[in-house]
Amino acid sequence: MLLRLRLPDRPGMLGAVATAIGQVDADIHAVEILERGEGYAIDDFILSIPAGTLPDTLVSACTSVDDVQVIWLSRYSAHWGLESDIETVNRMAEEPHAAAEILVEDAPVGFHSSWAALVSTAGPALVHGTDLAPEFDAHTLARLGRLDELRTEELPAEWLPGWGVTVVAITPLPGDRAIVLGRQGGPGYLRSELVRLRHLAALAS
Repeated sequence: MLLRLRLPDRPGMLGAVATAIGQVDADIHAVEILERGEGYAIDDFILSIPAGTLPDTLVSACTSVDDVQVIWLSRYSAHWGLESDIETVNRMAEEPHAAAEILVEDAPVGFHSSWAALVSTAGPALVHGTDLAPEFDAHTLARLGRLDELRTEELPAEWLPGWGVTVVAITPLPGDRAIVLGRQGGPGYLRSELVRLRHLAALAS
């Protein structure tokens, strides 16, 4: 599961949260610090919970710690984990002709997203996509709006037939191309995630 928390940025808070998570027998596999602000931090926890344990139990355990807020809790495939940006950059350097496609393939793991796609306004619309990416064509590509600037947007339910609410992050590439990441239902992409995406996309250009 992916658990995103906002917690006070002070000594001992991460340990207090880990203790609370352990009280419901959840197993933490990795922690990623996404963002730090004035007095707070936003962290992603990749974890598993015992069969039969309700997600609400985990939420209650976390919020029992003073000033901790649960931003998002979602189920993710068990084989998903954290892959470092360095590994992705190394792969892109080894195969520069396929750098953008490599970034697309790694992005769902590295950015905790449901899918990723390399799209083009010059056609064909979908250049390369992961298994769950939409089958973009010239018409459906227009639903994303502008592709020439770094941005994030929440698309309403039925933005494509049969699709629910989807949060997308978009970063442009040279040659009328863009990389699009999607999260079904959320959570929203943070500024720090957009900056990472832009940096990696620049290396893939």
